[in-house]
Amino acid sequence: MNIPDQVALVTGANRGIGRQFVLELLERGATKVYATARRPESIDVVDSRVVPLRLDLLDHDSVVAAAATATDVTLLVNNAGISTGAPLVTGDLADVRREMDTHFWGTLDVIRELSPVLAGNGGGAIVNVLSALSWFAIDGSGAYSSAKAAEWNMTNGVRHELAAQGTLVQGVLLGAADTDLTDGYDGPKIDPRDVPRLSLDGLAAGSIEVVVDDWTAMVKASLAGDPADFYARIAELLG
Repeated sequence: MNIPDQVALVTGANRGIGRQFVLELLERGATKVYATARRPESIDVVDSRVVPLRLDLLDHDSVVAAAATATDVTLLVNNAGISTGAPLVTGDLADVRREMDTHFWGTLDVIRELSPVLAGNGGGAIVNVLSALSWFAIDGSGAYSSAKAAEWNMTNGVRHELAAQGTLVQGVLLGAADTDLTDGYDGPKIDPRDVPRLSLDGLAAGSIEVVVDDWTAMVKASLAGDPADFYARIAELLG
């Protein structure tokens, strides 16, 4: 997929990586970008091609309404997410459920409502913004890591299911990006602009997975080894 003449819908488009997707899509010549958020008034309309829409991953009616409006979409970018920091055992179970409801059920809801639109417009593509924490967990990431792991394999599942309608489904995996979501993290962070740049380059090449940074590449390469060795290395790297 090449971006000129495409119509995109981006979730969580009011800040961070979502906003960078909107800007990169515009720069590459997208015809229209539906920029969605729970509060569409928070979206910075930087171009006449930007159409703000309300979409809350925890509100099915808002997802249905967005799909009914955005009937010309050819590219769906599932970026919206949260991080509660909830531990799985001692944390508030409501926060644990909210992570799963957002990253897995909410993202799947958007895909289910928008995939017929994509089919009607020739197939198009879906990008799911995932995380290196789809593949491992550390203290404070239990709920988030579990939800992202579920979203990662859901990405693989819908890729197979939507192949027949000609929809390319891409997973984008990264470590920490320098956004509001990682304000409390002191480790290395990538430039959030790298995420849409590499993702859209990958779409042009037909890539179903994009690993954005060296940290995530290291995590992926370690999966075939002994997890005890991997977690010992993680403990050393994180101090």
